[in-house]
Amino acid sequence: MNAFPKMDFSKLGMPKLDPARTARMMERMARLQTQQAAAYARWAEGQKAAASAAEAKGAEGGATIDMRPPASPGEAWTAPDAAPGGAPDKPAFAPHGDIAGDVMRTIKAALAKGGVGTGLGSGLDDGLGAATPAAPLPDGARFEARTFTDAVGSRNYKVYVPSGYTGQALPVVVMLHGCTQNPDDFARGTRMNTVAEEQTFLVVYPEQPRSANMQRCWNWYEPGDQQREGGEPALIAGIVRQVIAEFSGDASRVYAAGLSAGGAAAAILASTHPDLFAAVGVHSGLACGAARDMPSAFAAMRGSGAGASGGTRHGVPTIVFHGDGDRTVNVANGDRVAAQGPAGPDLAQAVSAGRTPDGVAYTRTVRSDASGRAVLEHWVLHGTGHAWSGGDPAGSFTDARGPDASREMVRFFLSHAGPANPSGRAAARG
Repeated sequence: MNAFPKMDFSKLGMPKLDPARTARMMERMARLQTQQAAAYARWAEGQKAAASAAEAKGAEGGATIDMRPPASPGEAWTAPDAAPGGAPDKPAFAPHGDIAGDVMRTIKAALAKGGVGTGLGSGLDDGLGAATPAAPLPDGARFEARTFTDAVGSRNYKVYVPSGYTGQALPVVVMLHGCTQNPDDFARGTRMNTVAEEQTFLVVYPEQPRSANMQRCWNWYEPGDQQREGGEPALIAGIVRQVIAEFSGDASRVYAAGLSAGGAAAAILASTHPDLFAAVGVHSGLACGAARDMPSAFAAMRGSGAGASGGTRHGVPTIVFHGDGDRTVNVANGDRVAAQGPAGPDLAQAVSAGRTPDGVAYTRTVRSDASGRAVLEHWVLHGTGHAWSGGDPAGSFTDARGPDASREMVRFFLSHAGPANPSGRAAARG
């Protein structure tokens, strides 16, 4: 799409409103026009940067998304075949190139917030994962929608409550979806609710709306979203505290995991909220501070860029999964995530190799403390792409061949407990 569709908001039909309310709505719409123009400018800049990167890399250029969806129900997500000459397929930067749809979804959300019905129809908020059906719930289990709002902003989220919950303090696992995904899709693809049902813990799925990012990505490359106060880390932390309060969650056993942009967000949470998260899992993500804007984000995703090893070291136990065939987020980023995690001469390191029954070879590096407990695990999955390892093909960006990232992350998480300080300032870790 070469031209941004012009929208004349004055021609949208509005129900009768009092003058003051109408004035407020028109001010809101004017701000929306400005925001959308800026969003499109950022999108166009990203397109140009991606095209330049692909041209510079030639036959080694990488795709924005390097997994193809199943051709029919029951089939798996697969890595695309290389095009003639060795260059991989390069889908459009925006899903379906639906910039106009992005605009209309944002308009609908803004009008709904103002109490105005638009009659624009349903289905406007669909993304690649929006059509994923929710998995059947076990008897007694719940998967419920909630909203968190504070001075920073507002986010919807979903909470999985296992059937074994009777009011006891349970661990909390926060799952941060990738670009184009949503809570239902991510829950289905990772099968984390199944693991939660078996092992009895709460799972929280914050949702990134298109109004915050047109591709539903967590804004891991924005400086304001890499700090403790005022950005997305504060919103996610607020969701966690709200869940702990509602369900009497165990504040000493709170964990975060994510895929791609969600993995980068989880890495940021380890740096910004070490008092809240006892451990984090980063799947196909990037290190905290890897980028400071859109151009440096593309550079970091390629495995280069001056800020790719930025950020500060933290003491939060970390488990990393990354495919060395990932053409969306270069495998070097997994190394950088691990480099920010626990390290020191007092930690023992061991490297092992394995292969899943379905043929995926992997190398696993483990750093352990004096008691033998793993404080960092780094799984490099050989030949796999940008997909959740061991996931359900019914969800987007999954590789069912394993190893099972969800179960391995939960095993790692539950061996760690934090300082049980959900509302205080950052606490020191030994």
